[in-house]
Amino acid sequence: MPNTETGVFSLEAAQALLKDVFAAWVQDMQLSVEKIHPANEPGGIGAVLRMKFSERLCRDGGIVCGQALMALADTAMVFAVCAASGRYRPMTTVDQTTHFMRPAVNSDVLADARIVRIGRSMAFGQVMLTGVVDPKPLAMVSSAYALM
Repeated sequence: MPNTETGVFSLEAAQALLKDVFAAWVQDMQLSVEKIHPANEPGGIGAVLRMKFSERLCRDGGIVCGQALMALADTAMVFAVCAASGRYRPMTTVDQTTHFMRPAVNSDVLADARIVRIGRSMAFGQVMLTGVVDPKPLAMVSSAYALM
């Protein structure tokens, strides 16, 4: 899926991956890939995904449920690993720790996923979840993935 001439995992490849690889229920979350961070950018290589606000993802009072936020973070890290690898590669989540800081209420949510370290068989990353209207952190997620 990457641009085979440069080995860069492009935004276009990421958008195609979102449609072709992920389960239908993940696609139902109305995610979009907003940006692929290059390695030379401050903060390191990674990806930004947006989850559109939907009442279907909420508890009472328009609060986005934690399960949806964790799925968003997990999905965003797949794209960060792809960006670091230059291509899609099968992987599985080994660990995900989420620290919720405040509720996401009636707002789209951004997941900024960055690679901390990637090797031949494991990748480690962090995701910051923020609201689109108020950029204060909603949650901080640390993740580890086994690379197949």
